[in-house]
Amino acid sequence: MRQASSTEARKKDTREKIELGGLIAKAGLRYEKRAVLLGALIELGRRLKADEAERARLAAIGAKAFGNDGE
Repeated sequence: MRQASSTEARKKDTREKIELGGLIAKAGLRYEKRAVLLGALIELGRRLKADEAERARLAAIGAKAFGNDGE
């Protein structure tokens, strides 16, 4: 039983990572260096914590991008 839940947790984690990688590709950043991506995400995290208006602005951009391909 314990091994089954461990397997399911690994599958869930793998799927989440694949989805996050898909977001990087969808944003057109597939070939960007990993250090640049990580730096950008760290900076984004800081900005989102400090500015709710920026969070809303970026959410609107993301929703529009998902809407363009039916996601």
